[in-house]
Amino acid sequence: MKPSESGVSALRPIGDDNVERETVRLVTWRLVPLIFVAWFVNYLDRANISFAALQMNQELGMGPEMFGFAAGIFYLGYIGFEVPSNMLMHRFGARAWLARIMVTWGIVSAATAFVQTPQQLYGARLMLGVVEAGFFPCVLYYLALWFPKQHLGRAISRVYSANIVSLIIGGPLSALLISHFHEASGFSGWRWMMMIEGIPAVVLGVIAWFVLVDRPADARWLSAEQRQWLVGAMAGEEAISAKHGVSSFRSAMTAPMVWLMGLLYFCIGIGFFGISTWLPQVIKQMSSLSIVEIGLVSAIPFVLGAIAMLANARHSDRTMERRWHLAGALFIGAAGLAGSGLTSNLPLASFACICVAAAGIVGSLSVFWTIPPTFLAGAGAAGGMALINAISGLAGFFAPWLVGVARGRSPDFTVALYCLAASVAVAAILAMILPYGRSKTDGNVTAYAD
Repeated sequence: MKPSESGVSALRPIGDDNVERETVRLVTWRLVPLIFVAWFVNYLDRANISFAALQMNQELGMGPEMFGFAAGIFYLGYIGFEVPSNMLMHRFGARAWLARIMVTWGIVSAATAFVQTPQQLYGARLMLGVVEAGFFPCVLYYLALWFPKQHLGRAISRVYSANIVSLIIGGPLSALLISHFHEASGFSGWRWMMMIEGIPAVVLGVIAWFVLVDRPADARWLSAEQRQWLVGAMAGEEAISAKHGVSSFRSAMTAPMVWLMGLLYFCIGIGFFGISTWLPQVIKQMSSLSIVEIGLVSAIPFVLGAIAMLANARHSDRTMERRWHLAGALFIGAAGLAGSGLTSNLPLASFACICVAAAGIVGSLSVFWTIPPTFLAGAGAAGGMALINAISGLAGFFAPWLVGVARGRSPDFTVALYCLAASVAVAAILAMILPYGRSKTDGNVTAYAD
């Protein structure tokens, strides 16, 4: 029996529309802003190496391949500890585990300012991945505990947009810190940037410990009626996912759909990390802009990406259709990357195509993460989402490194852009064959519908 035949009403929260609307509003305002800021700082501390490279590479004696390896080795630590981290989160609770992750990654990120050799940088980046492992799937799992499925896409897009806002604001901020603090107290600007941007994570970890709540049943800031509605709505969805989906850790580790989603996200990640890690250096090669100007220009593609992500998630939630919102955005991303390669001798046109690519790739991300909760539940959700993210984390290692290899053997980024485009195109094709779509009976996204 398909989930859509097993009791359609359970797929949607039952209760007064005003109670539903007010409850979702309160949950959003209570949880999303803090998680948004934490994810913003998280990605800032992870991605600021792309701007540090503008000074750091020369200071540490690093070529393109060495920088690509330094940027990517973070994901080896991240991948290795991703699944264990999320299972510990399932055991100890999201509040304690998220707080632990934030404090430790902030300390390691700030300490990266003191590396003196490429080897020390490799070690610091590897350790950053280890202590940060599990953060994003933990956030996704946490949101899936609090938001019914017809509200989940917008909640994820609002949190995930912090990733993009980090690239929008973080680029100019990192560039400004590098320029303003350069040689202050004898420290290079990139070192000051690492220290200053690492500290907020520690503060946020302490705040998270006191603000977050593990389960809706413990949310004393909701009225009894609101709490009862939310607990009932989430319990109904959990029962359906557990009955028709994957609810155990062992099953999640071997589920074909988990591995298919991981492969799909890996292919998306090749395009995303390839752009986000190397964009400042691409702009530097195409122009004679200053570091601060490069930071401002590099934000433009991700502004468009953030707009596309929010709009795509909102429309996907409204129609409860996922497959074509995901595949369509990815085809746009692949076309933009290919177009950038074709126009690489025309800097303005090539940059415009990168903007299109960013809109497509980023626009797909929040829709992608609405799909796993439809077939994962309980420990299976914690482990399955961690495994998907861990598989995709390989893209975080390979994309910067492969672009670095191609860049070291070619005078421009054309070949690299074609490779990134091919990977995103494969992701679009995989999205088309996902056994998820519009339910034939009620319009809800369900497993193996259509």
